[in-house]
Amino acid sequence: MKPTLLVLAAGMGSRYGGVKQIDPVGVSGEAIIDYSIYDAIQAGFDRVVFVIRREIEEDVRSFFSGKFQDRLRVDYVHQDLEDIPGSFTVPPGRSKPWGTAHAVLAARGVIDAPFAVINGDDFYGREGLRTIADYLQSLPSDSTDYAMVGYRLDRTLSENGTVSRGIVTHDREGWLHTIEEHTRLERRETGRVASLNEDGSIRAWFSGDEPTSMNLFGFAPPAMEQFYRAFAAFLAEHGRELKSEFYIPTAMSAVQEKGEARMKVLRSNSEWFGVTYQEDRPAVVERIRTLVEEGVYPETLWNPGGS
Repeated sequence: MKPTLLVLAAGMGSRYGGVKQIDPVGVSGEAIIDYSIYDAIQAGFDRVVFVIRREIEEDVRSFFSGKFQDRLRVDYVHQDLEDIPGSFTVPPGRSKPWGTAHAVLAARGVIDAPFAVINGDDFYGREGLRTIADYLQSLPSDSTDYAMVGYRLDRTLSENGTVSRGIVTHDREGWLHTIEEHTRLERRETGRVASLNEDGSIRAWFSGDEPTSMNLFGFAPPAMEQFYRAFAAFLAEHGRELKSEFYIPTAMSAVQEKGEARMKVLRSNSEWFGVTYQEDRPAVVERIRTLVEEGVYPETLWNPGGS
């Protein structure tokens, strides 16, 4: 069975500004997500599901209209703040949805095959997407042996500010132990990576080759019910907090602790880049232009009619 690509594209990009998931950075006006979808097609995906917010639906649909519908099934689902288990209510003053695992749950009514999860504003590289596709294509639909692709930490940083990353640990067989979130990571002159506390003091040092979660995950349909139960438990503890977020690592950790599933860490040397800050955009534009000049991508990804 060919896998599905689940694209998390609901964020508005608070630090970046605007709908950065469809910001044109390619030679012919492509967005970063165009390159991920192009690579996904090469890797064997046959369906893409976009998780979006209702207020950006018209812009997103218009941007993708006619591009690749003849090569992929395309669906759209909404991440809504009010989409929570029935016994809970949204606290007064909360306006932001509940995070990446909540975004995954927005697609629970349409997912019927193993699926990969990616961010809509990150470039994952063809090797990274092929790595997860190969794993998913051999995964039974009822499996609970999930996977993630770990990128080298030093290849995921921004030169324009600190970034938030999940540092991964695993056992000798590659099964996930932990994903520890570090919210203020930056490269130092020595080449090492510093994790900072809010006051600027050093929380931890990293060499830079640690596997890092960039939200490239692979799941099978049972994850939806598992995450939904974990979400209910999360809301019971954190649901009154106005800025609490139910991240994919949070959900996976809860499921793993119960022994309901496990996750394989797949290492990749694939290139990763993204636009966290407006200042990152010129470097992304230049890098994509270089990849086009090297023949990795055609100058125009999608011909009229989606071919």
